[in-house]
Amino acid sequence: MATLDTKFKLNTGAEIPAVGFGTWQDADAQEDAVTEALKAGYKHIDTARIYGTEPAVGRAIKKSGIPRDQIFITTKLWNNSHNPEDVEPALDASLKDLDVEYVDLYLIHWPSPFKAGDVLFPRGSDGKALTGDADYVDTYKALEKVFKSGKAKAIGISNFSRKELERLLKETTVVPAAHQIELHPWLQQKEFVEFNKSKGIHVSQYSPFGNQNEIYDGGKHLSKLIEEPTLVEIGKKYNKNGAQTALAWGINNGHSVLPKSKTPSRIKSNLEGDFKLEPEDLKALNGLDKKLRFNDASGSFGWDFFVGEDGKK
Repeated sequence: MATLDTKFKLNTGAEIPAVGFGTWQDADAQEDAVTEALKAGYKHIDTARIYGTEPAVGRAIKKSGIPRDQIFITTKLWNNSHNPEDVEPALDASLKDLDVEYVDLYLIHWPSPFKAGDVLFPRGSDGKALTGDADYVDTYKALEKVFKSGKAKAIGISNFSRKELERLLKETTVVPAAHQIELHPWLQQKEFVEFNKSKGIHVSQYSPFGNQNEIYDGGKHLSKLIEEPTLVEIGKKYNKNGAQTALAWGINNGHSVLPKSKTPSRIKSNLEGDFKLEPEDLKALNGLDKKLRFNDASGSFGWDFFVGEDGKK
């Protein structure tokens, strides 16, 4: 089965490569991992201020010799910089660490503000986040300014609920180019995905392998999504494994996917998850939804996320 090189068009007219390389966790390993990814043929790198991986991503890109305009870079604004006056300086700091003049996509990482300042995760004596009072609508309006200035070629959001997104659309001018959410065959969020698409918002999947990530306590008592028998069986038909088939499910539904790995063989293998599924196989995979959400930071961020959405406990 031929590996494709799928790209999706954003509402800005720019193209986003379907398979992106995620750089969350393992900050010390990311320079080598991103170097491997670029060598393997990835053209889309996803990072964020909170990951602490922007300098490593920047070094790997520079080392690769690949022209800047051939790599799609996404980074994200962290919760401690939601005050409108902090947005551009936060992006400037990211650009400096990435050693680039612009990012292709700049996202609000979460709708929830933390107390403004240099501390990424300010906590009270009870260990819980110290929240701020910035309104995500005002934060987004500051993103609109960096979009207009060209420092971000596109802007968007991550981890918003439908209610939050509806309000954002009503009170701002630039429709988000992308919405990055947890999405995989066990959490398909069909209605919410359709709502985003109906507004011209591209959907990008983080945690495309569901509970493969050890950080998700909620998935530890379950078998791994990528070992799901239907995924594995359908994969065999195309000479692909369960992980590659999970990625193909997302891409065939029109989403970009953000797998992450620091293992060279897996980095390459994940790129081969871009292949065409027959309609009956896509239909079978679309039937695997269990509404299982693994990432919900409501308890520690002082904000009730995903209200009314699939998988909300």
